Amino acid sequence: MKPRNHQPIQLLFSFLFFFCSVFLATAQDLYLQCGEIFDAGSGKFLQERTLVVSGNKITKVLSGFSAGSAKDSVIDLRQKTVLPGFIDLHVHIESESSPSRYLERFTQNDVDVAFESTIYAKRTLMAGFTTVRDLGGSGVNIALRKAVDKGLVVGPRIFTAGKAIATTGGHADPTNGVRWDAMGDPGPKEGVVNSPEDAKKAVRQRYKDGADVIKVTATGGVMSVAKNGQNPQFTTEELKAIVATAKDYGMLTAAHAHGDEGMRRAILAGINTIEHGTLMEEPTMDLMIEHNTFLVPTISAGKAAAAMADIPGFLPSVVAQKAREIGPISERNFKKAYEKGVPIAFGTDAGVSPHGENGREFTFMHEAGMPVVAALQSAMTTNAKLLGMENALGALREGYFADIVAVDENPVKNVRTLEKVTFVMKNGTVYKN
Repeated sequence: MKPRNHQPIQLLFSFLFFFCSVFLATAQDLYLQCGEIFDAGSGKFLQERTLVVSGNKITKVLSGFSAGSAKDSVIDLRQKTVLPGFIDLHVHIESESSPSRYLERFTQNDVDVAFESTIYAKRTLMAGFTTVRDLGGSGVNIALRKAVDKGLVVGPRIFTAGKAIATTGGHADPTNGVRWDAMGDPGPKEGVVNSPEDAKKAVRQRYKDGADVIKVTATGGVMSVAKNGQNPQFTTEELKAIVATAKDYGMLTAAHAHGDEGMRRAILAGINTIEHGTLMEEPTMDLMIEHNTFLVPTISAGKAAAAMADIPGFLPSVVAQKAREIGPISERNFKKAYEKGVPIAFGTDAGVSPHGENGREFTFMHEAGMPVVAALQSAMTTNAKLLGMENALGALREGYFADIVAVDENPVKNVRTLEKVTFVMKNGTVYKN
């Protein structure tokens, strides 16, 4: 028997060893020299630190300014305040308010929505928001999340609800305002429910579609073409069925709610976050504290809706009337909730307000009485924990994703600097410098 010639195999292994050695020898780390960094856990600003980034992770946080070795790269942020990437828990990244928005429901295809959504995604990231929770659209948001994850589209890390769940005629019923012969009878597949069984099926359908979280519209809404903006729209039994099913599937739950009774039902059902909370009364605030339910105040949306209502023809008359009534209340009621001790998470409802202006929410929260440090923590450690990502997002720590932003001033001295982010890194890649 002729002996085997092992030389080709040995040559292959030699080549692989050489290639790996060269790769490891030339692999670069990024050294971000920071004038000061925000430690979200303690709420303190730490002077003169260097963040070392390898791949998509922060691997070291060093005191002083370090440049690494000759093969490493340095980014000079010595004149900047450096913070963890911001997290917005309430956006609608598929669309944005405009006078033509309601007509576009009938003229745009999903592909049109998809192309526009890429513009909004990029604006959001460039504003320093490296992670968002999208709380309802057509389902394009799920495809957008996949495209961002694959690197095909520039945008933030997205956790999405897909299509929000409503009741017949309720806020997020996709046929509101449609002529009678075109309304049809949307059901759980389209996100419209009228019983606990429907509710369970709608949650499971969202899971099947690829959603990460569940959004329900517990009360009427401002921007939908329906008369009431605050009435309760789910029974307690329906809400309990939604929460229990979502829990089985490991999904976070959020409830849009302006009116008090709808909020109360949602809190008692076990909803994780109340979105807006505009007309919340003090007993409901106490209930939120008791159940550790978080308020996502979205002051930006209230202000934007009120402003749009004053522009003739911008909104349908039924929507404009609600915007005038409900919009101006949001900041006032947030102040009461914060002072009472209601847990607060950061969210803007961008899409009602313009995408890319998410940072204005910090200013609005501060103007309503929340210290800048607390507002920052709400958009970092609080939101990361609510997303189940507290060991990967929301802090500048070793082993965390390299989601890093920088501004020109310390935000405690000038909160509006958070509206003008000058450096953005997401997942170890620099998008703005």
